[in-house]
Amino acid sequence: MQTSITQPRTPDIEEADAILRSCVHCGFCTATCPTYQLLGSELDSPRGRIYLIKEMLETGKATGKTRLHLDRCLTCRSCETTCPSGVRYGQLIDIGREIVEEKAPRPLVEKLFRRAMLATIPHTARMSVALSAARLIRPLLPKSLRSKIPARQKTMPETAATHKRRMLMPDGCVQPLTAPNTNLAAAAVLDRLGISLIKASGCCGALNQHLSDPDGAKDMMRRNIDTWWPHIIDGIEAIAMTASGCGLMVKEYGALLKGDADYAAKAARVSELAKDISEIIGRENIDSLSHAGHGMRVAYHSSCTSQHGQKLSGKVEALLARCGYELTPVADSHLCCGAAGTYTLTQPELSSQLLANKLAALEANGPEVIATANVGCQMHLASSTSLPVVHWIELLASSSNKPTIKEETV
Repeated sequence: MQTSITQPRTPDIEEADAILRSCVHCGFCTATCPTYQLLGSELDSPRGRIYLIKEMLETGKATGKTRLHLDRCLTCRSCETTCPSGVRYGQLIDIGREIVEEKAPRPLVEKLFRRAMLATIPHTARMSVALSAARLIRPLLPKSLRSKIPARQKTMPETAATHKRRMLMPDGCVQPLTAPNTNLAAAAVLDRLGISLIKASGCCGALNQHLSDPDGAKDMMRRNIDTWWPHIIDGIEAIAMTASGCGLMVKEYGALLKGDADYAAKAARVSELAKDISEIIGRENIDSLSHAGHGMRVAYHSSCTSQHGQKLSGKVEALLARCGYELTPVADSHLCCGAAGTYTLTQPELSSQLLANKLAALEANGPEVIATANVGCQMHLASSTSLPVVHWIELLASSSNKPTIKEETV
């Protein structure tokens, strides 16, 4: 693609220009774009959004229409899996969204809503207060809203054993409040494999990054690096990530902080150490877990950040199969469930349509449980199905025949 960009040549503009020039207009991306499949609009496809960003950079102008179509993008990166030219669309859409915020400012109500999300969701203590209040009034809410508020889980016992092999495991911001058993299950499984975990708290920065607050995201990255660095120096084997969205973000710290002289090298090392929990377990001897599934039928939802972002397609499914689970077929497994970070809040109608389609595909072949790899997907799927929805690592940690989500009284 030829470009003629008139904007000042900042590092981000240079990056966007290089990405735009790598696009060859082939349109393969439209075949796998969830929003294009729903809306049938070229402007709601990756190719259409690429043209909108190109036009914005060349003319220096943008409108609410530009912002609308960029907002509708799930950042699922399914297009990156399909693209034969290796267009780094995820990076381009983040740059485009940051620029459109300046060129076509949002209405005040939208600005305040986004600021409220950024002031609450990435901060576990604040989110805990908000979630407790929501759970308190949950019985009084309409069913459509009540289903969106996750009930408290009864947590499994915490692993206390220590081993010579050590890894760092970040808790994240929302996961400790909504799916605490994920990291507890990971710790239990790794304990069986002779690995101890060092816990670390804090948000990875993904929410800020994708809501056009790159400076806030980088502040979180630097804070995490400062917190994790002593453990890295002390010789941890890996940074074990259980939420695939957070894992993708941490794996990209090196790229996002490459222009920071003080943190570039450290960020690159952090990204090098970051491993999805499936990558870690996949290289271990898991014979002791080989009969954990007892033939249980599992529908696995491969999160977008796992299959398209981290390129880990098939890894979890292979592990579950090795451990005795029966994987049920899932049609259109490449498509997003509609969770996509804050997409359920910013684009509720599209998110609901994607959720309905995804659950129809997951439930079609009679599974006993739905498993996924990301806390956002887990919460979103659980809001509209009667089946248990768990992080897949809980299946490996479970000694029962049928994992369930146990809820405490709200």
